[in-house]
Amino acid sequence: MKVAALYDVHAMPWALEAVLAEVDADAIVFGGDFVYGPYPREVLEHVRSLDAAVVRGNCEESPVEWDREHLSEEQLAWAAALPLAVAIDGVLYCHATPTSNLPTTTAATPDEIVAEQFDGVTGTVVIGHTHHQFDRRVGDLRVVNAGAVGMPHEDHVAAFWTLVEDGEPRPMRTAFDVERAVREIRASGWPKSDEFVAEMLLEPPSREAHIARVEGRR
Repeated sequence: MKVAALYDVHAMPWALEAVLAEVDADAIVFGGDFVYGPYPREVLEHVRSLDAAVVRGNCEESPVEWDREHLSEEQLAWAAALPLAVAIDGVLYCHATPTSNLPTTTAATPDEIVAEQFDGVTGTVVIGHTHHQFDRRVGDLRVVNAGAVGMPHEDHVAAFWTLVEDGEPRPMRTAFDVERAVREIRASGWPKSDEFVAEMLLEPPSREAHIARVEGRR
């Protein structure tokens, strides 16, 4: 069975469209944080239009003012009621951990912290939340970060996701129309548009610097 794990779309419709055009899978999982970005309504409705499993991220659980302004009460309630985790073909999919969408796990998180955050969990767990791909093994636990479709920190400007085939994850990267993205973000009125374009699209965001920032907040 092939499962496409699409995480952290962050209301970036052109990145999502580019990935979906490449997806050849039996199932799709959206791993949370598909809002919080320039076009939350468009992306949320696209997600809902698909026959996909969807889990709740921290941005769906605690939407910011921009999302509340652009989503209806029904849309907000739907997103807030999504499950924290789903299991498909022996693999567990969640945003951060199976019991909370807030803990951070990176490629550099010490093993003992990973074990504590996933206490009692074994097998393969596909997560997102920290916006970079990695594949970690701690005892009987395997934690795979699917990467971020909309806001990756990977030293490249692209959409990152993961294909899980018969339980084995494979990191994927998809190019998208960056000029279109810049144009549409600037036209959106999103308060973070200028900062995002400068730091995430006009130059590749640093993977190592991002990991260091996340670990530095621990």
